Amino acid sequence: MKPELASLLEKYEQRILGQSLNLKLLLSSVLAGGHVLLEGVPGTGKTQMVRTLASFLGGTFTRIQFTPDLLPSDITGSTIYNMKEGSFQTLKGPIFTNILLADEINRTPAKTQAALLEAMEEGQVTIQGDTYPLSDVFFVVATQNPIEFEGTYPLPEAQQDRFLFKLHVNFPTLEEETNVLKQVIEKNYDASNVQPVLDMETFLSIRREIEMITVSESVLHYIMQIVRKTREADSIRFGASTRAGISIGKAAQSFAYLSGRDYVTPDDVKIVTKPALRHRIQLSPHTELEGSTVDQIIEELVGSIPVPR
Repeated sequence: MKPELASLLEKYEQRILGQSLNLKLLLSSVLAGGHVLLEGVPGTGKTQMVRTLASFLGGTFTRIQFTPDLLPSDITGSTIYNMKEGSFQTLKGPIFTNILLADEINRTPAKTQAALLEAMEEGQVTIQGDTYPLSDVFFVVATQNPIEFEGTYPLPEAQQDRFLFKLHVNFPTLEEETNVLKQVIEKNYDASNVQPVLDMETFLSIRREIEMITVSESVLHYIMQIVRKTREADSIRFGASTRAGISIGKAAQSFAYLSGRDYVTPDDVKIVTKPALRHRIQLSPHTELEGSTVDQIIEELVGSIPVPR
C-alpha cells in the first residue's frame, strides 16, 4: 500500500471518530470505482464523513440537497438559448464533479432519482441528446434517513443495485462520542482545515495497483457460492444479481489492499459481503414476520458455506 494512502486512512480515522470500519469500507468502495448508500439517523456525521474524504483526496466535491421539487436538469444540466450570441449553450450541472453527495436522496421523486443512473453506470451524462463524459474519478454517496418516511420516495430496487455498498452509520461508543464533543467544545476540530493527502493522478495509480490484487479460483468460487445461495434460500424472496458478485470481488480487492496484502482472503470476502448484499436482496414475507433482519439472514447464509483453505 502506498504511504500516502496509509496516511490518508490514519488521518481519516482521527477526524471521524467511531466509524472505523465504515470509513475503511467507504474508501474501499471509492478505490473499487463503486458508489455508496449511507443510511443513518440525522446528526451521525454522514455528510462530514463524505466531505472529509473528498478533501483528503484532493478532488472536487459537490453536495446536492434532494427535495420534492428538484428536477433532473438541476442535477445533470440544461441547454439554454444565448440571445447575445444567437446560439444554444449547454450549462453543465453539479453532477460534473469527483465526489457527489446526494443528500437525502429518498426525498425526491423517482424521475429525479433516475437522473443519476446513467452517470453511476456509464460514467457519462446526456443533456438534450448530447453525451458528455464524467471524470475518471466519479463517486456518488447518497444518504437517507431510516426513521422518517413521510414525504419520501423509496429507491427502486434496480437503482439500489447500482450502489456497491449500503452502509449503516450508527452512534459511536460513549468514549468516542465524548471525544467528539470535547473536540468541538474546545474548538480543536476545524472541518474546513483538511489538507489533501492524495492527488487524482496518485489515486488512479492506486486503482491500477488494486486491479492486480490476486483473487484465487477458490475465493472466486466462494463468492459465487454466496451469491447463488441468496437465490436458493427459502428465507429470501429475491436473490442477488451477477453485479452483486462483481461488487463483492472488486470490494474485496480494495479491502485487501487497504489491509496491506496483495491477495484476497475469505475474511475479506466476509467483511464486504454484508454491505454489498443488504440492499440487493428481499426477504420472504414469512421471514419478515418472524422478525429476522437482512443482516442476520446474510450472516446465517455466509456461515453455512464452507470457507476455502
